[in-house]
Parts: sequence; C-alpha cells; structure tokens
Amino acid sequence: MRLTVFTEPQQGASYDLLRRVAQLAEASGYEAFFRSDHYLAMGDVDGLPGPTDAWVALAGLARETTTIRLGTMVTSATFRLPGPLAITVAQVDAMSEGRIELGLGAGWFEAEHRAYGIPFPPTRERFERLDEQLAIITGLWATPKGEHFSYHGTYYDVAESPGLPKPVQQPAPPVIVGGRGPTRTPALAARYATEYNVPFAPLGDTAAAYDRVRAACEQVGRTTPPLFSAAQTIVCGRDDAEVARRARRIGQDPEALRQRGLCGSPAQIVDRIGEYAEIGAARIHLQFFDMEDFEHIEYVAAEVAPQVR
Repeated sequence: MRLTVFTEPQQGASYDLLRRVAQLAEASGYEAFFRSDHYLAMGDVDGLPGPTDAWVALAGLARETTTIRLGTMVTSATFRLPGPLAITVAQVDAMSEGRIELGLGAGWFEAEHRAYGIPFPPTRERFERLDEQLAIITGLWATPKGEHFSYHGTYYDVAESPGLPKPVQQPAPPVIVGGRGPTRTPALAARYATEYNVPFAPLGDTAAAYDRVRAACEQVGRTTPPLFSAAQTIVCGRDDAEVARRARRIGQDPEALRQRGLCGSPAQIVDRIGEYAEIGAARIHLQFFDMEDFEHIEYVAAEVAPQVR
C-alpha cells in the first residue's frame, strides 16, 4: 500500500507551515504530499493567516523538496482555465524534475466562490466543464512537439495550440479523478484517470464506486482500470487517551471517527487499511487535519507504514 500525507491548508496554514510538513513527510518516507485546493476555511475556524494558492505553493515546494511526489486533491476546474492550467502543471512538473500529480474535480464549495468572486455554475455545467478541461489538458500534453492541438467544445475552444511546455513526466503527469457520483464520475475516470480516488467513504461504498469505474472502463474498451485509492482522515495514538485527544483537537468524536475513518492504535489502522487493500485500493491518502502535530505524522510513518507497504 502506498501512503501519502494529505493536508487542508485552507483551515489555517502559512506556506512556511506547508513547507515544514512537506519536508517532514519526505524525511519520514511517505510517497507523496498532497494539498487541497480551496480558498475558504470550512467549519468554525478563522482560517488564519488565510488561504495559499495550491499551485503557487506546490511550485515553491517543488524547489524545497527533492524526492517526494507533490499534488492536489483536488484542483477545482472552476478556478482556472484549462490551457493556463496545463501550462502551470507542466511548469511545476519541470520545477520538481517530474514529481507532480494533478487531481482535478468539478468544484463543490459554493461559499468560497462567492467569497472570491469566482463563478459557480450549476452542477451539470460544472461536470461538463470538467470533462472539457480534462480533454484539453491531456490533449495539450499529448500533442507531439512541432504539431498543434485544437478543440471545440461548449465552454472552451482551443485553436492550433503548440501545447507547450511539455511536462517532464512522459507521457504525462498522473491525473487523479475522484468522487462518489454514480454516472459521470466513473465515465470521466475511465476516459482520463491515472488514479481514481474515493474520498471519506465507508468501505462498502468505496468498493461499489470501484466497481462502477471497472464497469465504465469496460464500456469504453479500457482494459486496465486506473489505480484505485481512498482518502481518509487519520487519528493514531499509543493509547485511547492519545487517540481521543487528537480526535477532539480536530473537532471529531473519536468513536464516530473509528466507524468511518482511520482511527485508533497502529494495529487497528493497519487492519482497516488491509480492508481497503482487499477491495482493490493501492494507495491511501492520509488526511492529517492537524498540520502542526508533527509527532503524529512521524508516528504513523514509524508504526503504520512499515506494516502496510
């Protein structure tokens, strides 16, 4: 099982804190460091010092780390135009010497769009725009040097683009599609995804989502489905008291979190990760909600990771 550190900086994190966590994740042996792409805190927190832009932050981390993979879970298609986003990701991929992964989703948090003047179309349109963005971004990256890419869609038109710059990773950086939608999400994953992620879902729901993607792959003639992954909040401790303290620090009831997330002793978390492996997951994105609890990140790396790799 491949393990990543997944963070939510909109809840309150400076770039310097992000850098410390990414470098700690690298030193601790995690495969990747992921961050959300949000502009507004959620829940009863002030979010100070305020949001950091996902791709500006990843560009900085690309130069301040050396081996760990870096990515978004997930970039909102409502935030950026597809052509400039393809350029940005390719540039950050070069800055990292080929360590970038692009998670791309339709966007869902209406309040952050209102707060920063970003249009928020209806659900159907957001998914249609996501489909076109995935087609354009992957098309630009796949266009051979010296040739041109064109695309005519409902929302975006691309005319005779040279598709430059090219990413360092070939044929392209991994593209992650996530979500639990029953129809559109599996279809997008089957057509575009290197990895399909199910976020914060019970085991049975996750298994059903994987099955829907397998079926969608068969429908389009894709013989090998994308890598399957899950994202889960993690709270790990040496005893019940430490688990409860960490859970309450992030505003979670420890018993409820045990039922739906990765919560408990290292042995209990290893067992739960094993259940995800049995349904086909090959990667778990561990959401460390308290980014300042560095000891937690190190403890999971030391006590959980060796047992599941």
